[in-house]
Amino acid sequence: MTKADIVAKISEKLGLEKGDVQATVETFMEEVKASLQSGENVYLRGFGSFIIKTRAEKTGRNISKNTTIRIPAHNIPAFKPAKVFVEGVKTNTQVKVK
Repeated sequence: MTKADIVAKISEKLGLEKGDVQATVETFMEEVKASLQSGENVYLRGFGSFIIKTRAEKTGRNISKNTTIRIPAHNIPAFKPAKVFVEGVKTNTQVKVK
């Protein structure tokens, strides 16, 4: 599902203009990004949390030059779904077998 699909579904369900819904969805995403960039986590009860995880410093390899490199400690954004969300996905979806 893409952002355009989400906007279309919300517009259809609520009877709002697609332009208004798109502006709302984009503003939501901008606010989540801004909060994480300023060091604040975002908690959405019943859905999940957008959190900042810290990765420790580690040693990596540059395989083209066969040298070791130091990868400094850094922060990354992550999403942790709520238990209700996880249970709903577990019980309401079928496992795809390849």
